[in-house]
Amino acid sequence: MARLSDIIEDFLKELMDENSDSELQIQRNELANKFSCAPSQINYVLTTRFTTDKGYYIESRRGGGGYIVIKRADYKLQDSLVDIINEKIGDSITYDGGILIIDGLYQRDFITEREMRLIKAVVNDRSLGNIADKNKVRADLLKSMIMVIFS
Repeated sequence: MARLSDIIEDFLKELMDENSDSELQIQRNELANKFSCAPSQINYVLTTRFTTDKGYYIESRRGGGGYIVIKRADYKLQDSLVDIINEKIGDSITYDGGILIIDGLYQRDFITEREMRLIKAVVNDRSLGNIADKNKVRADLLKSMIMVIFS
């Protein structure tokens, strides 16, 4: 049985797919009522499932009942996408942080499933072995692979 967070995430993604301008406006309290949950559950889904790593931006608006806008980042130029990813990776990245970026690229169809699996295998702690600064090496490898894929 799917967890409530997964159900809410799927519901919001379906709404976004139906909306052609890649932006969705929702009221947190109404959504919480629909799923019979606390508004904090909606916040949890938004902050963990709709992140910039996964290609989303969240805006909160107060007043008039308040609402939340979920925007899907549409990268028009591959160069700007590579710049954004490189900035997010930085000089060092944990395995979990790398996986978030890789999964986000796959979910947005920027990379294939095969590319996703290959990249995950390369940045895995086990693959990096006894390297002293795994997070730095992982960041360098991840940036290099992304550059090759988008070149």
